Amino acid sequence: MSLYSKRGVSAQKEEVHKATEKLDQGLYAHAFCKIYPDYLGNDANWVNLMHADGAGTKSILAFLYWKETGNIDVWKGIAQDAIVMNIDDLLCVGIHDNLLFSSTIDRNKRLIPGEVLEAIISGTQEFFDEMKTYGVGIHYLGGETADVGDVVRSIAVNGTMTARWPKKKLITNDLIKAGDLIVGFASAGQASYETAYNSGIGSNGLTSARHDALHKEYARQFPESFDTGLPEEVVYIGPNRLTDMVEVAGYAATDVGHLLLSPTRTYAPLMKILLEEHFEAIHGLVHCSGGGQTKCLKYLPAPFRIIKDNLFEPPVVFDLLKNASGSDWREMYQVFNMGHRLEVFTTEAAASALIAAGESLGLQGKVV
Repeated sequence: MSLYSKRGVSAQKEEVHKATEKLDQGLYAHAFCKIYPDYLGNDANWVNLMHADGAGTKSILAFLYWKETGNIDVWKGIAQDAIVMNIDDLLCVGIHDNLLFSSTIDRNKRLIPGEVLEAIISGTQEFFDEMKTYGVGIHYLGGETADVGDVVRSIAVNGTMTARWPKKKLITNDLIKAGDLIVGFASAGQASYETAYNSGIGSNGLTSARHDALHKEYARQFPESFDTGLPEEVVYIGPNRLTDMVEVAGYAATDVGHLLLSPTRTYAPLMKILLEEHFEAIHGLVHCSGGGQTKCLKYLPAPFRIIKDNLFEPPVVFDLLKNASGSDWREMYQVFNMGHRLEVFTTEAAASALIAAGESLGLQGKVV
């Protein structure tokens, strides 16, 4: 059994898929998100979508870093994580404007004061304001903030995003065909719309990342930060403190905390360009989130064989995690994105134009 499984989590979410297998799968079986008829407008040429996701256990890392350093700004990154895990999934069906967002924050009030809530909520609006400058309109419709200390140990930050969208502008993955190339866009580095180096960690696999990287002292100091029913041998087994410094080639040195807490990169500014200027060249889109580099296998319209033989060099954060945990490469590539999160299925003729669009925003892209 893998360390990931021993910690009570699953990269492939088999039990979740089994629990939902009898639900309506929507209008397009291979689309990255479920797409439904236009129940809101009752127009056969439009569709409705609703998506729910969140920052997951990354909020526990923010809690630890905030307690250790007093840096309240890390909570703004958690706000971005909860948003991007929604919007970047919806980008993969072609939606890039006029989105509605509602946040859901559950906290243990004894441990999470109002200043943390303020940082998360203000961070949410700041992210929306930034995306608006790139032509991506997201409307913040409030949400629910609940004090439920008997339910959550620290805080859970989630959100729901919805949209009404014309059918003719959808990406359903039904056009993916044999011979297509996959253009991947890097999850790490510093895009033109980012203010610092992004490690590329995203918001998946953070349970393992936290326990693999961090020292056992965190278990003793912050028992509220983990499931105390877990076997001790899988709890905080790493060598690192959050404030330990790490060298990143080509960028200023940073610490372990910032590597693990890098806000999940959004590809919204890039996808705005690709979907408006290169729509016909896009045969399919996949967001390599849960399931890492195996995610694409779930969204193929036929039993194709996918060959990824030109992947990105794993960013430094994944080397750190592999060295700390001793995990094999197979598990690493199933749990983490390992260097790119956005995949565009396209033709050989169009690939260079898509890559150039990424370069205009400081996003490295290549045929993977």
